Amino acid sequence: MDPVADSTNALLRDIRGCRVCADDLALGPRPIVQFAAPSRIVIIGQAPGTRVHASGVPWDDPSGERLREWTGLDSATFYDAAKVALVPMGFCYPGTGASGDLPPRPECAPLWHERILARLSAVRLTLLVGGYAQQHYLQRPKRHTLTETVRDFTLFGPRYFPLPHPSWRSGGWMQRNPWFERDVAPALRARVAAALTD
Repeated sequence: MDPVADSTNALLRDIRGCRVCADDLALGPRPIVQFAAPSRIVIIGQAPGTRVHASGVPWDDPSGERLREWTGLDSATFYDAAKVALVPMGFCYPGTGASGDLPPRPECAPLWHERILARLSAVRLTLLVGGYAQQHYLQRPKRHTLTETVRDFTLFGPRYFPLPHPSWRSGGWMQRNPWFERDVAPALRARVAAALTD
């Protein structure tokens, strides 16, 4: 028996059975997360959308396709928990507000993130996807915007790599900020590849 794997699997079961926010979730709880003790990369995103809630597969939507393109990860590697942990700020679909999906539920990260990360002993890189993850994990200069944070990604390495959220809105953002594809994306792919190299 592997006590580390057993402990990690027990935590995963506990998370998938979580009902802390059940009364506040319009579609009910369905925690969606992926991790294993040997994960090399952690991707901390926002929260599942309706498509991911329906499928139960993290990043199973156009945002995930764009994220995989940015990182250079194929689907087999992306969904291999021994290589990549997928840990959103909120594990369940939070519902819809006036201008799109609601923010991630605030209970998830304080309740689960530290416990998850403590079990991932091989992590070499953490991608912080979107403003919620960056606000939680980075000590950013005051009034630093998401765009400034992504542009200044080298300030947060080697542990963290900040990214915009890869939603459909990022297409316009990338047009306004051509340096992302020119400078950031190649550096991101190199860091991801290095993190997965034995």
